[in-house]
Amino acid sequence: MKLTGAQILMKVFEEEGVDTIFGYPGGAVLDIYDALDQTDIRHILVRHEQGAVHAADGYARAANRTGVCLVTSGPGATNTVTGIASAYMDSIPMVVITGQVSSHLIGNDAFQEVDIVGITRPCTKHNYLVKDIEKLAPTLREAFYIARSGRPGPVLVDIPKDVSNMITTYSKPVENSKIEMRAYKPTYKPNPKQLQKVVNLLKKAKKPMIFTGGGAILSGASEELTAFARKTRIPVTGSLMGLGSFPGTDPLWLGMLGMHGTYRANMATSTCDCMIAVGVRFDDRVTGKTDVFAKNATIAQIDIDPTSIHKNIEVSVPVVGDCKLALEELNRLIEKENLEDLCQGRDAWLDQIKDWRETKPLVFAQGEAIKPQYVIDKFFELTKGEAIITTEVGQNQMWAAQYYHFAKPNHFITSGGLGVMGFGLPAAIGAQVACPDKIVADIAGDGSIQMNIQEMATAVQYGLPVKIIILNNRYLGMVRQWQELFYQRRYASTTLDHNPDFVKLAEAFGALGLRATKPEEVEDVLKQGLASPKTVIMEFVTEREENVYPMVPAGKAITDMLLV
Repeated sequence: MKLTGAQILMKVFEEEGVDTIFGYPGGAVLDIYDALDQTDIRHILVRHEQGAVHAADGYARAANRTGVCLVTSGPGATNTVTGIASAYMDSIPMVVITGQVSSHLIGNDAFQEVDIVGITRPCTKHNYLVKDIEKLAPTLREAFYIARSGRPGPVLVDIPKDVSNMITTYSKPVENSKIEMRAYKPTYKPNPKQLQKVVNLLKKAKKPMIFTGGGAILSGASEELTAFARKTRIPVTGSLMGLGSFPGTDPLWLGMLGMHGTYRANMATSTCDCMIAVGVRFDDRVTGKTDVFAKNATIAQIDIDPTSIHKNIEVSVPVVGDCKLALEELNRLIEKENLEDLCQGRDAWLDQIKDWRETKPLVFAQGEAIKPQYVIDKFFELTKGEAIITTEVGQNQMWAAQYYHFAKPNHFITSGGLGVMGFGLPAAIGAQVACPDKIVADIAGDGSIQMNIQEMATAVQYGLPVKIIILNNRYLGMVRQWQELFYQRRYASTTLDHNPDFVKLAEAFGALGLRATKPEEVEDVLKQGLASPKTVIMEFVTEREENVYPMVPAGKAITDMLLV
């Protein structure tokens, strides 16, 4: 059949099972939007293109699918860069469609022309400029394949305006056909010899531990990971991106590792004699001073991306492959070799961890002012840990990671690698679109929420009951904390003396606004917010100079913790 480029794009979307697109129209994508309007694909109109990418990110994580966003050329395209870079660092599958000026104008400094392919080359898994309509459909199919396969990531497809309205013959893909790319062949099945080496490590280990990351969630390996830890009685810690890959209420759970990790997690890492790392890249916020990180341990690292192995930390047993497949095979080997019996001798190690847990727990002292930890603790209690939590970046993010105990994967959605302020609200919108029957809450600071506050209009327009919890300390809290501890309390440009009235702002957008200024008001405000079918801002006026503890100063070993 004869179709325009825009219509071909819609056909490929349908082939790939796309049901939702986040975007913002403009001149270069008018034909695409016209074709989109004639399909059953849902379009969510955001108020800024950065919001579109973050919403697609939140959707991808919550739905465990490939997120899609659509924007116009020039500033529309450049506004996506922060969101693309965040998705790239966190390995989120996404296809970004950008409009481009007509082919004959490229390179002529045309109106709203920008080389978005060149700009995003360092922060996409791959990107394309499609000048030939005959290559449009196969390129789009390739883009979806690359985005979701191997180590996932964002792929950008730049489509000139003339290509979107050209006409050519469209052919459906051959049934059950597979995309083959000569230079791109991800390794899924791990080497059995390497897995046997992991088992051999466990046979000798007296103080083993598991370190889980975002790769365990992306591969859908949480069930296998949990079975592995319980069979072997090995305690588990996680990176920020790994929260939810192992139940946060399980006795074997150590809590988060690293700069703001728990005392027990950091001490266990520094004491263990064997570490099994699953889907992690050993980020600097986790390792601290790398030459003393897990210095007593023999480390095995399982990751689908071979470039992540040995990248930051040298390991003894590299395992390249899918985390889920690797853990399935490890569980089989454990049963085959009766390793479960050998693992009964973990009592002394687990007793030591129990002692660390009891002597240095995560604590806060509730006084006359609202403690931000108390708000999250109470929200966890009221939601029974079932909510999908997105966050902004800063203290709010760390308190959410510490005090909301994630029991399931894909329930903690945050900008881990890039650390984007303004991520949480649009990501919550995407997650709510993906999971309309779930409670979705953005835990935010008063500074970070203002980065993309315009997306309140998007949430209200589409009737999305997103709950925004603003921990308002009238500071850029995490930067202020560093200034307090390392810059003699010189709060240079971190005081927020001119915040809006968030309750009135919520009402202006057509949402519900609530505020608590005293600890005794916290629970009632949370209950009111949860009971409302509307988009809700819940503002909590908190202790101004409350800090996130534990904290490891930059460049220090993770045992050099500042405690409460």
